[in-house]
Amino acid sequence: MDERVTIQHLLKKKQARQKITMITAYDYPFAQIADEAGIDAIYVGDSLGIVVQGRDTTLPVTMDEMIYHTGMVSRAAKRAMVIGDMPYMSYQVSTGEAVRNGGRFLKEAGAHAVKLEGGSEVVRTVEALTKAGIPVMAHIGLTPQSIYSMGGYKVQGRTEEAARKLIDDAGLLESAGAFAITLEGIPAALACRITGMLAIPTIGIGGGPDCDGQVLVIHDVLGMFDRFVPKFVKKYANLKSDAVAAVIRYREEVENGIFPGSEHSF
Repeated sequence: MDERVTIQHLLKKKQARQKITMITAYDYPFAQIADEAGIDAIYVGDSLGIVVQGRDTTLPVTMDEMIYHTGMVSRAAKRAMVIGDMPYMSYQVSTGEAVRNGGRFLKEAGAHAVKLEGGSEVVRTVEALTKAGIPVMAHIGLTPQSIYSMGGYKVQGRTEEAARKLIDDAGLLESAGAFAITLEGIPAALACRITGMLAIPTIGIGGGPDCDGQVLVIHDVLGMFDRFVPKFVKKYANLKSDAVAAVIRYREEVENGIFPGSEHSF
């Protein structure tokens, strides 16, 4: 087995100007695919509320659901670093509750780090988590847990004031101990500027090509989710159509008495 990817590996990649690869997966088989493909880190996002559970937002996802899914991913990932997403209201109430919930990802689910959304308002939380030995990836820009206060899934940082806020937040989060920052849904030029000012890696999702790494949901990469397709998504396969065609063939063979044949019978 190849050496486990760690925070130090990601930092060295940034320093060497080598791109970091990250993918979002929610269960054992998809995480196994990502791990065998050589992905650096697997992110278990609360986006599972939309992709797996069929909800309209990520807000209903619970801690227990995140622990359940992260555990499946951790069991599959032999090389990739596993990062668990702290769901809505798992870290906003108090730093003590944030540390307890963050610890569950490492203790119960086998994750190597956690991710949380927000800028200056979560700096104390990031400090508390890192002090407790829980590595933290930060997340700024379009933060889905704040969809209602943002007024929807909109690109962030377009105005000079908003861009300055994101720049300041990135610096504060780095100082608080975050080992990396996800930049979602912000102009490419702004993401490039933030990436250049930080010593820690930036991971883009709709943040343009100059981030230190990129992350996409594996269901998007494989063409298995089509309720909506964000601009930043690139499909590398169309497995949903292949899967539907395969199930149609199965149904037809059962209906016509073709399956099971003698070779499938005892």
